[in-house]
Amino acid sequence: MLRIATWNINSVRLRVDQVARFVAESGTDVLCLQEIKCLEDQFPRAAFEAMGLPHLKIGGQKGWHGVAIASRKPIAEAPRLDVCREGHARCVAADVDGVEIQNFYIPAGGDVADRKLNPKFDHKMDFYERLTAEMAGRDQQRPLVLAGDFNIAPGENDVWNHRYMSKIVSHTPLEVETLRRLQAAGGFADVVRDQIPEPVKLASWWSYRAADFRKSNRGLRLDHLWTSPGLTPAVVPASARIHDTVREWTQPSDHAPVTMDLDV
Repeated sequence: MLRIATWNINSVRLRVDQVARFVAESGTDVLCLQEIKCLEDQFPRAAFEAMGLPHLKIGGQKGWHGVAIASRKPIAEAPRLDVCREGHARCVAADVDGVEIQNFYIPAGGDVADRKLNPKFDHKMDFYERLTAEMAGRDQQRPLVLAGDFNIAPGENDVWNHRYMSKIVSHTPLEVETLRRLQAAGGFADVVRDQIPEPVKLASWWSYRAADFRKSNRGLRLDHLWTSPGLTPAVVPASARIHDTVREWTQPSDHAPVTMDLDV
């Protein structure tokens, strides 16, 4: 069995002790991190070796962005998808036990959902379009995981208030349609939502602005684990989980980890 987690850590050096605690408590085998906010030579390798994840693929960037995959098992090379026109460190790839894992930190898109008025939103849409084109040409039977912070909450019950959030970047109709187009291009299963069907409300992100995130309860499901048709049968039933209690820890990331198990 392979337990895969995705987590926007919002600075891996600041929260490396929380990573160690989560890995120990969850039994994670492969951890996909986003917003590591450091260069490759600044990554806390020794701490990851100590927590049992010595095999690393790191895409670093000074002060911003950055992604990494840490694994208990050896990592083989996988194609890196160069879909960020700005050259940011937003994608890292690895092959673990014959499963290709593509880990993304997709741009948030700023505040205005207009490609002409907002270059950040245009970048987000361009990133999705390039990634969709890549997936459209793939062999869907190849075992593939798309993981990461996609910065789109697709379903009505993936946001705290559908009507209000439909006007806010992360849940606008254009973004939802764009995400669905990517999902259709690769025939991907949205593992968490498939295993925990609507109308159950789900969220993996809560703003730091709320003193008590549970009381305000304004969450969004931005963090995703998708599987290709060739891998979806290997997903262990009822294994998908959003670890929202991690959001309660002292000085947490604003995102909670998400896990699933593969029978490979």
